[in-house]
Amino acid sequence: MTTRRDFIRTSGLGLAALSAGTNAFGMSGMFGAPPYASKRPAVSERHFTSKAVEETIVRVKKQIKDPKLAWMFENCFPNTLDTTVNFRMRNGRPDTFVYTGDIHAMWLRDSSAQVWPYIPLCKDDRQLGQLIAGVIHRQTQCVLIDPYANAFNDGAGNSEWLSDMTEMKPELHERKWEIDSLCYTVRLAWHYWKTTGDTTVFSSEWRQAVSLIVKTFKEQQRKDGTGPYRFQRRTERQLDTLSNNGWGNPVKPCGLIVSSFRPSDDATTYGFLIPSNLFAVVSLRQLAEISQTVTKDNAFAQTCTALANEVQTAIDRYAVAEHLHYGRIYAFEIDGFGNRLLMDDANVPSLLALPYLGCVAAGDAVYLNTRKFVWSADNPYFFSGKAGEGIGGPHIGYDMIWHMSIILKAMTAANDAEIGDCIRMLRNTDADSGLLHESFHKDHPENFTRSEFAWVNTLFGELIVKLEKEGKISLVNA
Repeated sequence: MTTRRDFIRTSGLGLAALSAGTNAFGMSGMFGAPPYASKRPAVSERHFTSKAVEETIVRVKKQIKDPKLAWMFENCFPNTLDTTVNFRMRNGRPDTFVYTGDIHAMWLRDSSAQVWPYIPLCKDDRQLGQLIAGVIHRQTQCVLIDPYANAFNDGAGNSEWLSDMTEMKPELHERKWEIDSLCYTVRLAWHYWKTTGDTTVFSSEWRQAVSLIVKTFKEQQRKDGTGPYRFQRRTERQLDTLSNNGWGNPVKPCGLIVSSFRPSDDATTYGFLIPSNLFAVVSLRQLAEISQTVTKDNAFAQTCTALANEVQTAIDRYAVAEHLHYGRIYAFEIDGFGNRLLMDDANVPSLLALPYLGCVAAGDAVYLNTRKFVWSADNPYFFSGKAGEGIGGPHIGYDMIWHMSIILKAMTAANDAEIGDCIRMLRNTDADSGLLHESFHKDHPENFTRSEFAWVNTLFGELIVKLEKEGKISLVNA
């Protein structure tokens, strides 16, 4: 069976070679040296080519003095387009299926995040805009098939998870209920509309899909019982299935929304996952804006706003915990009975990434306290070693740092020195592959998971473009 966690790649080096290598905080010299040959597929083998993306690569790369970082940017920024998108016209409108990388299935979360950095370029590239509109159309169809599913096949297929004890369908790759899957679809459509002005993606089918999203959120407030979703899997991994006959651990209704699984695809311990509930508040307000401005459905807009207010009120009342060392911080998960889980996981939405998603202001006092907590040894999934430091999670396990967490630390940093440190850490933990990975060992970055993980590669490109736009490319060159 192929899962997201199975793609572990190691260099095969022995201990002698490891001990002879350069410390990863220093200049890389262990795996090779410049000149760096492009790791992109040949032009004829690329899935999609965007004139605006290529122009961005040329412009930004010229400003990067470090040849390795320039090489990494050139490889990473177009990685989603080069290797994962499958674009076509279907029934007169664009349709885009997006692989998550080395797994040929489409996660609602990953596909949204993978194309997100290209949206600002759509105004200068009509075909790129069509491709992203195609992702929105495809996601609409996915939600209509099953709003509780997290990952889909390209049509009917034979998923390895067909034996899961839940309502599987041929179109589903996996059926793990995660709030953020639906939030990401809203985020993508809203930002695409705000950037391009194109309202054609808000079709009658899209309106049906977002109605299902709100219905699903309300069902998972669990005010009237457990709701329709159950999930069990025969597995040796504790967090790959749900307890209590597939319903998960008990929750006490308080206005929050249950997320049976985290964005890592791991089961929640306490069902009210706070980063995802904060993300839901943002998504509901975006739906209200679209409904008022575009689709002219004021009743639905009011429903979305009321639900957003209810969830936010519950977060303010129940999800902020007093920590002995950090003061008032956001809990990662709660259950409504008074139990709280204080940790963070690298996958987005995370507590660290809240400002990146527009969930809280970067200067919010509770967030700043939370940020100090999650990037410390008091977070049980924060790891620090010879190669670097960052947040991981139980999906991969002890001592494995996710590149995504380092990128999000840089994305949310107010301190330029902190950003520069993150850039250097990313530079020196790619195992000289020219691409980033899902996770790497805190002491040995040549031990990593997933050689093809398009989301993190494109996210790295987004970070570099953000710094260039803000006039901070000097931090890349420091």
